[in-house]
Amino acid sequence: MREELAGRLRQLRDLTGRSLRELARDIHISSSSLSRYFSGQAVPPWPAVVALCKAAGHDPRPLREVWERAKDGPQTSSSTAAAPTVRNDLPHDITAFTGRRAELDALLGAARNTSVVAIDGMGGVGKSALAVHAAHLLTADFPGGRLYLDLHGFTPGRAPVEPAEALRVLLTALGLPPGRIPDGVAERAALWRSELATRRAIVLLDNAADADHVRELLPGAGRSFVVITSRRRMVELDGAWPISLDVLPSEEAAALFVASAGGTRPGDVGEVLRRCGNLPLAIRVAAARLRHRPAWTLDTLVERLREGELAVSDVFEMSLRQLDPAQRRMFGLLGLVPGEDIDAYGAAALAGIPLPNARSLLEDLVDVHLVQEPAAGRYRMHDLLRQAARADAAAADPVPAIARLADYYLSGMLAVKELVEIVIPLPVTVAQPPPALPGLAGYDTAVDWLDTEWANLVATFSLAVELRIDAPAVGLGQLALIAHARRGGMAQLLRGLELSMPAAERLGERRVLASHRYLLGAALMRVGRLAEAAPELAAARVLMAAEGDILGEAMALLQLAESRMYCAEAEADTEVDTDAEAAVDFLRQAAALLPPREAAARVRVVTGLGQALVQLGKYGEARETVSEVTETARGLDRQAERMCLDVLGRAALGLGDVRTALDFAEQAVALNRATRHPVFEAASLTDAAVALRHLGRTEEATARHTEALRILERAGEPHRMVRSLLPYAEACLATGDRDAAARHFQAALESATAHGLNYLVPAARAGLARVS
Repeated sequence: MREELAGRLRQLRDLTGRSLRELARDIHISSSSLSRYFSGQAVPPWPAVVALCKAAGHDPRPLREVWERAKDGPQTSSSTAAAPTVRNDLPHDITAFTGRRAELDALLGAARNTSVVAIDGMGGVGKSALAVHAAHLLTADFPGGRLYLDLHGFTPGRAPVEPAEALRVLLTALGLPPGRIPDGVAERAALWRSELATRRAIVLLDNAADADHVRELLPGAGRSFVVITSRRRMVELDGAWPISLDVLPSEEAAALFVASAGGTRPGDVGEVLRRCGNLPLAIRVAAARLRHRPAWTLDTLVERLREGELAVSDVFEMSLRQLDPAQRRMFGLLGLVPGEDIDAYGAAALAGIPLPNARSLLEDLVDVHLVQEPAAGRYRMHDLLRQAARADAAAADPVPAIARLADYYLSGMLAVKELVEIVIPLPVTVAQPPPALPGLAGYDTAVDWLDTEWANLVATFSLAVELRIDAPAVGLGQLALIAHARRGGMAQLLRGLELSMPAAERLGERRVLASHRYLLGAALMRVGRLAEAAPELAAARVLMAAEGDILGEAMALLQLAESRMYCAEAEADTEVDTDAEAAVDFLRQAAALLPPREAAARVRVVTGLGQALVQLGKYGEARETVSEVTETARGLDRQAERMCLDVLGRAALGLGDVRTALDFAEQAVALNRATRHPVFEAASLTDAAVALRHLGRTEEATARHTEALRILERAGEPHRMVRSLLPYAEACLATGDRDAAARHFQAALESATAHGLNYLVPAARAGLARVS
């Protein structure tokens, strides 16, 4: 009878999850007395049984009869004790288990093919829920027992369960009396493997700290199945099948919220999920708040979530305690990153450490699920972890780290700028060169890097402006316009220059201010704000001349000329000559300034002059002028060659050589595609469409022009769209298709009016008047 009671008392002890010493302290009974009770050497007084039940959260009344028999009956030796019943220690299966179909299938399948599975993921992502749910589904397959042990690897306020104690608990759960359990870890591990070999049991080791925490708890031979959960990847654990959990997909997150909240409520569940970052623990916490407040709507919950953090901070704090100082510093710095993700080069710059060190720290943080690696070499943080990181680093000044990150992007932009062979000289400097840069050798590699980092670069620029980190803010704003204008989005680039203008003024350097005003004027012109562009460009020219910057002054004159050419394209015939002649005058001044060594700038000025001559109807002179620099352009870069092709094609069209015009336009389209300049590709497609219209190939013309408009719409370039619609409408009219001309003039008028492109409105109205 005593052995039966002792076995029940040991079960209570195991349920508490406490060591013998902890339990003795908590229920005020000596550890030696408890040891005798658990071994069956003595029958405890009834109050001691009640205290144990209270510590385990169990009702003591069912034990009363067993206690009475043990107290009154003779002691039964262990040799004649009945075999213990099969244990099922699994926690209650989680209510409203939702989603994770692929991971669940993988776990159930692994139970048939392997002996150990390790589920890893960040805190609160649902590792334990998945493991417990799967274990319940597998109950019938493991008749030898269902054992569960919380190892407390990341439990706030609790020390992790040592392997020796874990083995004692597990061996006891298998029914071994205390006298048979050896003292040493190795001996206990050997006995544990031996006992499991004779059974088909499932063992859930929850909340492990790392691989060393569970290494001695793994089975040897036999058909038992062990499931481990941990925030750390078990990369050092040979033979363990890994299953990594991320946050829930949006549909599954929504289903979990509705199920946990007890149904739907009015309001936007998407905003709640965004605040929870699709993290299951955060979703359950938020849903529980809603479930217990019947009067709340989802909007009420969102408002409460805005006011304070979800009560999940303790989940992350235990993960942070496992980090060494270097890892924790990197974690805090990554919380400052304004973009969506970062590469190892950016992280090295952010922390001011060598690249190998940064890579090692990032991998450490990935292994403990404090950082995610969604693609090779790209690192990001879950939103709630980002909040925790920022809170962890709140006492530190963010300016030095963000300045280093901005200098990294600035250095990369300068490398891209050189590869794209930009002519305009910009006085951009890097105060803190990054520890390393990715290999950007080759045009396509450089452009790939720029496209990948673009959103991060913009976010870093905005933060640099906000924090008044002036030199990088100005440099990023300027180089962004130069390097990314090929993709469109000129309104955003212009906004960047406007935001960083105060920084340029604070720097107090005339060359910096001159280049900033020059680029601001160029951007204003390209969004169609010509009246504002001209004074900025004129002021930039004066500043550059005062600094002796001949090349900069020549480029300012080129932009002033281009502004006048824009007007010439849009105004009535009596005014076209005036604007085009003014453009020619600006361009001849620019050409006179340039020394022979500035070949790239000379090509651009000459192609600008050729375009002005086309507008004046001097097609032969335009062709001859540009032909003189075409070979030079081919030796410089492909965009210089494209500029020549554009002018030569338009000159050929003016001379009536439509097939040659089409050939030049198609060459320009191919070149723009090869250099990945979609905005210029749209312009060349428009030229091709106009030529095709004149050749009577209407369907092909329509396809080319539709493609051009689609590119410009996707790029967010309404100004260029109108400037594409107008010449195509003119071509339709010139070839007798008045209905098509009317449609395109009307579209141009509506777009110009909607976007405030006032200088183009008269041309659209005049076109409509001619077809009405």
